[in-house]
Amino acid sequence: MSRKVDVVIIGAGSAGLSALAQVRRTDKSFVIINDGYEGTTCARVGCMPSKALIETANLYHSRRRMAGLGLSGADQIGVDGSAVLARVRDIRDKLVKGVIGSYRDGLTDDQFIRGRARLLGPDRVTVNGEEIQAGSIIIATGSSPVVPAPFRDLGDALITTDTLFEQTALPRSLAVVGLGAIGCEVGQALGRLGVSVHGFDLAEQIAGIRDPEVARVAAQMIGRDMRITTGVQVSPEPDEGRVRVNAGGKTYTVDKLLASLGRRPNTQDLGLDSLGVALDERGMPEFDRQTLQIGSLPVYFCGDVNGDRPLLHEANDEGRIAALNAVAPAGRAFRRRVPLAIAFTEPQIVTVGAGFDQLDPATLAVGTYQPIRQGRAMIKGSNEGLLRIYADRFSGRLLGATLLMADAEHMGHWLSVAIDQGLTLRDCLGQTFYHPVMEEAMQAALQRCLAQCEDAGDLPPGMRAAG
Repeated sequence: MSRKVDVVIIGAGSAGLSALAQVRRTDKSFVIINDGYEGTTCARVGCMPSKALIETANLYHSRRRMAGLGLSGADQIGVDGSAVLARVRDIRDKLVKGVIGSYRDGLTDDQFIRGRARLLGPDRVTVNGEEIQAGSIIIATGSSPVVPAPFRDLGDALITTDTLFEQTALPRSLAVVGLGAIGCEVGQALGRLGVSVHGFDLAEQIAGIRDPEVARVAAQMIGRDMRITTGVQVSPEPDEGRVRVNAGGKTYTVDKLLASLGRRPNTQDLGLDSLGVALDERGMPEFDRQTLQIGSLPVYFCGDVNGDRPLLHEANDEGRIAALNAVAPAGRAFRRRVPLAIAFTEPQIVTVGAGFDQLDPATLAVGTYQPIRQGRAMIKGSNEGLLRIYADRFSGRLLGATLLMADAEHMGHWLSVAIDQGLTLRDCLGQTFYHPVMEEAMQAALQRCLAQCEDAGDLPPGMRAAG
């Protein structure tokens, strides 16, 4: 049995659904094939359920400062772990249902296929015994949690980022192995809800922070809610239903272990070797990051599966780019967004633009600011952290930033627009900063960065001549 369509989309995650929406705007025939869960990683196991957990944890944690604000009785507040997790699952299920409903409406059984697709070449796919000829193929098969072999022997004591929100009760103690953004977010949240959490990472710096100054302060602050050990290899062993964690010459015993070691592209048995292109040591093909095309083939590699920018907004963009090129007579290169990543810890961790380790020290100006005396931050009781702004010392052009501060998510978006538009520090300081707002901390960091530049301006920072 076989048929022919213009576009085959493999995977119904964020990138695949974005591609589907774009293809449906055309008159091209298509099928979308999905194996396993529906509803996107973000809605089902990632961004959204984790933020629901974090919101509850931060609200509970805020009781610690209520007495200082003249509010009494906060010590009577308790945690019903089962109810907390039930609410998280309820929110998750509603979001997943919404995602599925938004794209399934109007799709026929011939257009949506449940099954595991395998490539037979750059223009052929097989699924459920059916061979499908394709004008173009979009690969958007997503990713899965990395679980090393020793971790798989832990049985029910092992939690992954895909199974975390299926838990019906909070453990008394937890080891978080892998302190990237997700490990830090979840570890801190559970620590604030009363779980004894110990986090481990082989890297020296947590949350993927590339600026060592910010990383040091972040570890100190997040370390108040969970013990942190970095620079160690972890070896777990089952221990009568619990887990014995061997790390750095010490042994710890916990109820559960959360493996937060990143995600691996879902390429197993996909048939990438049938495309006739070279594969690297990971079995991955090279692709153009502005077109998403693999070589000169009518095959496009988008979303988490390509391992390039595993973020929702990037996956949505990549799905659209792949689809636009898949249906066009000639491919187009698309400008990518300014890099922006946010860890929703408290305080938030934001990296935007170029990373500190990517910049040339000989031409770099760094504006550093601690918000300890920043007015609005003091009022909110959130005046700890560190902001670091990066610019070219000669031109004053804004290059990037690493922010560790409450409400940094908003500053990160502001800075991404400024970088995208090629603004200088003087351009940024010429914008309005209302008083009192948290963004005044960013204004101070921008001013300190400008002070390090070889700036020939004859006006004070923030002042612009008319005409």
